[in-house]
Amino acid sequence: MPRFSPAEHCRPAVLDVQPYSPGKSAHDLGRQVGDVLKLSSNENVLGPSPTVAAAVRECSDELMRYPDGDGWELREALAAHHGVAPENVTLGNGSNELLELAGRCFLDRGTNAVYSEHGFAVYELTAQICGATARAAPARAAADTMPYGHDLAAMAAAMDAETRVVFIANPNNPTGTWLNVAELEGFLECAPTSAVIVVDEAYAEYVTEPGYPATAEWIGRFPNLLVARTFSKAYGLAGLRVGYGLCDASLAELLNRVRQPFNVNLPAQRGALAALKDRAHVEKSVAMNRMGLEQLAAGCRELGLAWLPSIANFLCIEIGNNASVVYEALLERGVIVRPIDNYGLPRHLRVTVGRPEDNRRFLDALEEALQVS
Repeated sequence: MPRFSPAEHCRPAVLDVQPYSPGKSAHDLGRQVGDVLKLSSNENVLGPSPTVAAAVRECSDELMRYPDGDGWELREALAAHHGVAPENVTLGNGSNELLELAGRCFLDRGTNAVYSEHGFAVYELTAQICGATARAAPARAAADTMPYGHDLAAMAAAMDAETRVVFIANPNNPTGTWLNVAELEGFLECAPTSAVIVVDEAYAEYVTEPGYPATAEWIGRFPNLLVARTFSKAYGLAGLRVGYGLCDASLAELLNRVRQPFNVNLPAQRGALAALKDRAHVEKSVAMNRMGLEQLAAGCRELGLAWLPSIANFLCIEIGNNASVVYEALLERGVIVRPIDNYGLPRHLRVTVGRPEDNRRFLDALEEALQVS
């Protein structure tokens, strides 16, 4: 009997998928250089609220039980937090799952998804996995006030009758650029109702910029709007994998049809509830991030480097044609940042905002790396 060949029998779309790369592992580098500073994944270096660890420990005696499949308590808390109804909240295994759920509901062969050039890699992956066409609209020019950011006019032009999902990151990863109320609201008002508009707000809690959209308030106006949020960034729960979507109840009902049962585990639900209640910890994280962005920008200025404007918890720094060499030199000094050539920005490196001492170590290492590159 011939040997089974998986590649011959799987869906053709799967063969074109390049799996998402999470970047350099601190564990792997630690075996080589010892003391490692990881500033590559936009994690909150302060970690979660102390109440989260307590909440996770308290549920340890319940681990033989399945979690609440509807996540009702967490959904109620999130609904109250955003001023919506629990029926407007869908839980996900990280906000990534909300992106996937939108794709599983609306994307198929013969349809397409639109997103911006230099946008989060998972948007393209979602379209490919669903067998749909992935359309990257041209981004704003390098000289724009939002360099390499979303060009909503270009995204609108990329849409057609077969567009079923549009992905918009606000702020955008990896650039850090953003859209204001007038820009995003105007796009939603003109977008065809045959497409779901997914606004990915993974970094929204860090935003203090005036004019940033309060998209949760728009759900009643735009039934095709899905706002994706996460506990992985400002709340510091990346390891627990819990996110959520805010949308019209009719859209949430469809997302829940394709959502896996028990997709958010018990410690994640309890930890997210505890994190949501500790506003002081989030405010501390946001304040540290704001100062960190200023510290990194000042350091880049001293080194003669340009950077992209950012309201997230990272800075995208223009290194030049030797960005890959500088990246390797930083690794030799135990500092992990993120090269983003796979996002079409080979001259840039993305660095997560750390504590003041972390930022200082990065800047010192960067100065040395630039000299030897």
